[in-house]
Amino acid sequence: MLRGVSQTTGRSIHPESPSAGPGPSAGSRGRRRIHRAWSVAAVTFVTIIGAAGFASLPGLLIEPLHGEFGWSRGTIGFAASVNLALYGLTAPFAAALMDRFGIRKVVACALTVIAAGAGLTVFMTAAWQLVLCWGVLVGLGSGSMALAFAATVTNRWFTARRGLVTGILTAAGASGQLVFLPLLSWIVEHHDWRPAAVTVSVAALVVVPFVWLLLRDHPADVGLAPYGSDIPVPKPVPATGAARRAVRALLDAVRTGPFWLLAGTFAICGATTNGLVKTHFVPAAHDHGMPMTAAAGLLAVIGVFDVVGTIASGWFTDRFEARRLLAVYYGLRGISLMFLPMLLAPSVQPPMVFFIVFYGLDWVATVPPTIALCREHYGEDSAIVFGWVLASHQVGAALVAFLGGLARDAFGSYDVVWYASGALCAVAALMALVIRRRRPRTAAGSPAANPV
Repeated sequence: MLRGVSQTTGRSIHPESPSAGPGPSAGSRGRRRIHRAWSVAAVTFVTIIGAAGFASLPGLLIEPLHGEFGWSRGTIGFAASVNLALYGLTAPFAAALMDRFGIRKVVACALTVIAAGAGLTVFMTAAWQLVLCWGVLVGLGSGSMALAFAATVTNRWFTARRGLVTGILTAAGASGQLVFLPLLSWIVEHHDWRPAAVTVSVAALVVVPFVWLLLRDHPADVGLAPYGSDIPVPKPVPATGAARRAVRALLDAVRTGPFWLLAGTFAICGATTNGLVKTHFVPAAHDHGMPMTAAAGLLAVIGVFDVVGTIASGWFTDRFEARRLLAVYYGLRGISLMFLPMLLAPSVQPPMVFFIVFYGLDWVATVPPTIALCREHYGEDSAIVFGWVLASHQVGAALVAFLGGLARDAFGSYDVVWYASGALCAVAALMALVIRRRRPRTAAGSPAANPV
């Protein structure tokens, strides 16, 4: 018996049932089931949460590694910057590899590499080993688990509610931070940093069988159309030459103005989130006398409100112009960072709580509109192009992770880094407004040029 998918609900229906006709009946409603796309999205959400521990740990390692090995904060920041840079540079190739080998295989391998890199850090005795294990191995593995994973799942399984689903999957990283950060900070403070690294390794390994058994690569694998469509989409033939395709998508994209504007704004996004706050907020708060567990708890609260803000941003992206949303998000983030140096204190005061809530709502709210703009301008290659845009995000994060540590060593505080990052956000807001909407196709059927 053939089944279709209701265009309005995205749920599987039987063509001969009354629900295929003008009006649904009670019997047809009883036979409706939740579309499989939502279970795939749920598996993706849990997978990203399970792999999020690696992102929670670097900021907690700076002080323990400095104390045990005497490594400078700049040296430790360099290892974090390698991790962040490879996280981004791997993403577009991972998106192409998912088209070649399937989502399940790529994600399972990535989780295994993350587990190996995190686990091997417990044996290190030199700074280059930190760069190799945490910088290279965890960076490569996490890059394959990057937001391009969420973009690929969304593009394949959904034609409706894409903005909302993108927001939910993006929020998964913040949820993982919420789960792991308080636990890892407690482990570091009471049992040293090595058990914390082992915890991250085990968490990544635990998710592997979950991915292998429950995740599916394409709606055609289970005989369904994507959610929101009643037209089945055949599973594409595995694409060979993943590296060539990733490079070709980049070469095509760099000829357009929107790519450079999206890459520039997202580089500033990475600089002012992963590179700055996630890496340096805990040691900066510790400089002002705040206990590490309290500072880590504040980062976890950022994760709580980031879930709310990112899902809301996905909902907004389905309804409002994406470039204007980006301008608002970057402008508000810059204002909040300008005030942060005045709020750091030995204890958590109400103004700091306000900053945490305000900043948390904006943490990665930029992702859904950025993915939407990539989809608007680059079509079938949008996941790969977003991977390259994400690479710029991580390069920006890597630079600030490294330069922030150098600034702390040179000036004795992080104040100059907070102020400079706030100014960069103002630049990003202006860049977002310059992005033009994609022009309609010409009479000949070819898309019009995308001016800056």
